Parts: sequence; structure tokens; C-alpha cells
Amino acid sequence: MMKHTLVALLRDQPGVLNRSVSLFRRRGFNIESLTVGHTETAGISRMTLVIDGDTTSVEQVIKQLYKLIDVLKVSDVTQDPNVTRDLLLVKVYAPPAKRSELMQLADIFGAKIVDVVPDAMMIELSGSPEQLDRFVDLIRPFGIREMVRTGCLAMTRGASTISGPYQTQEFRAA
Repeated sequence: MMKHTLVALLRDQPGVLNRSVSLFRRRGFNIESLTVGHTETAGISRMTLVIDGDTTSVEQVIKQLYKLIDVLKVSDVTQDPNVTRDLLLVKVYAPPAKRSELMQLADIFGAKIVDVVPDAMMIELSGSPEQLDRFVDLIRPFGIREMVRTGCLAMTRGASTISGPYQTQEFRAA
């Protein structure tokens, strides 16, 4: 079993997300991460899923997704050169004696301090899932009070897009 990152373009209609996710449930896949948002095209949403599965099973699920009328495009970007990002908000126990050490760690990782109260600090970090995991491991000894992470966002590198090459004049080769 291997983690696969799938990116799908969907019509932005009520019930489309539910039907798409239900397909994974029926096939017995555990969705490790799910993120959905608007795209550059009105009426089209982009869904990014991270699932565990063997290649054959994932290919079957992709074929099944295409049978859903509001699913326009599905790509497994796992093997493609890509950029993946998560967002983390974490509230950490931070008494004055420990605050500078915690701020140094945040600075090393490029995190932002977004709230400070007398005994706690809220930190925001955006990065690869592995970078966020390392950061959480390092701040855990301080005492994590509360934590939330978004799902993974993924985009392939280069000029091509999930929906095909750029079609606008400004991106065409001269």
C-alpha cells in the first residue's frame, strides 16, 4: 500500500462532493486528507485527496469517479513532479521562560506567530506535510494545547495544468 495524491475537477454543484467521497467509502478507502476549493474557472471546484492504496485499486477508483456525471477530470499526481502544501495552526503552552526557544523554532521553519497570551502562543505554518510533521514533533515537548491542519493541496510543477495546457494568450509560446 502506498499513499496516492489524487486531484479532481468537479462541477460546483450541491451533492457532488458527497457522491465523490461516498465512492471511496464504498470501496473501503480511508481518506487521509481531503481539500476542496474554487478554481480559476467559475463553477468548477478542485478536490485534492490523499488515500492509501495499491496502484490497481486506485486506478479502479479513478475509473469509477469518471462515471459520476459532475466529475470532469481526475489525475493521480503521486509520481509527477509536484508541490504539496498543508496549513497548520497550533496553540502551544509558552510561558515567558520558554517563549524565545519556541519563537526560534518557529523562525527556523518560516512559521508566523499569530497570537500571544501570557501562557500560550498560536503559530501558523504552511509547508509540505513532512515539514509540518517535523515541526509538530519538535514543539510537542512544549505542550500542544490545540492543533488543526488543513488537507493537502497539490499542483504539478511546470506549465501544464490538470485541465490541459494553458490556453490564454499570455502563456502561449511566442
